[in-house]
Amino acid sequence: MNWITLIALGIGFVVGIILIPVFIPILKKLKFGQQVREDGPQAHLKKSGIPTMGGICIIIAMLIGSLVFVGADPAFVLPVAITTFLYALIGFLDDFLKIKKHQSEGLKAWQKMALQIIFMVALMLYVALGTPNGTSTMIPFYGMVDLKGWFYPIAILAILGTVNGANFTDGLDGLASSVTIVIALFFTLAVAKINHMLDPASLAMIGALCAFLIYNHYPAKIFMGDTGSLALGGYVAAEAFLLKMPIFLILVAFIYLIEIISVMLQVGYFKLTHGKRIFRMAPIHHHFELGGWSEVKVVCAFTIITVILCAIAYFGIR
Repeated sequence: MNWITLIALGIGFVVGIILIPVFIPILKKLKFGQQVREDGPQAHLKKSGIPTMGGICIIIAMLIGSLVFVGADPAFVLPVAITTFLYALIGFLDDFLKIKKHQSEGLKAWQKMALQIIFMVALMLYVALGTPNGTSTMIPFYGMVDLKGWFYPIAILAILGTVNGANFTDGLDGLASSVTIVIALFFTLAVAKINHMLDPASLAMIGALCAFLIYNHYPAKIFMGDTGSLALGGYVAAEAFLLKMPIFLILVAFIYLIEIISVMLQVGYFKLTHGKRIFRMAPIHHHFELGGWSEVKVVCAFTIITVILCAIAYFGIR
């Protein structure tokens, strides 16, 4: 096991801790502030104007930390880094347009989805056609199974669900950062268990997110924006598929999953019943918030759930 790649964690953290305090005043000067939904929790209105697009710092720190050690396993590290960057690019365009138009919607829904699908297809085909045992996947506590033609619909659901689930998770100070640090740690340990090596991409992501969390915990001084949240989803999806572990996303990315499912259920039920709701507000973290939970309590609870499920998933690796 190449322990030297542990330095990727330090690089990700140091680059992040240097960049973020530099970026905050720049973003303020450019008036790149958060556009808060008027129909969201009233307590969130005070967040309006807080610098956003901090995901740029996360991605720069993660990419530098990863690419310094790309030689350790270029067939793994490069696809993860490229996928993370491409989804960050979608988020950047979305954030930029929100700020330019001074509203909470940037890219049109179809534009955002079209770009996601293009990058999803690229990742899916690379894994299926360009990696050993392409359409095989690991079933928790069972082992490897060749999904054959079923691989493609599962890939579509898993990648789009993960990316958009990460996007919905980024709704409370420190939530997406905290949950994804745990997921990245799971992937670090999974790579060590399966390939007997350390994963510089995950280590760099942990370092970058720890640096970001220093400024993003409640009360946040900076938000990652879609630049960061979509990138996190792209990173998690890429890691899961390159490790042949997309089914494991049900466990390790459960919070992402429940966030997007809560939105789908809320919207569907609202339309079917002409105005009734299942949750106080969706995504589900707002349901708990409006029920009296503080942002810190929700973040702690969701992070602990992720820790428990990642531990179960780790023991399920066969």
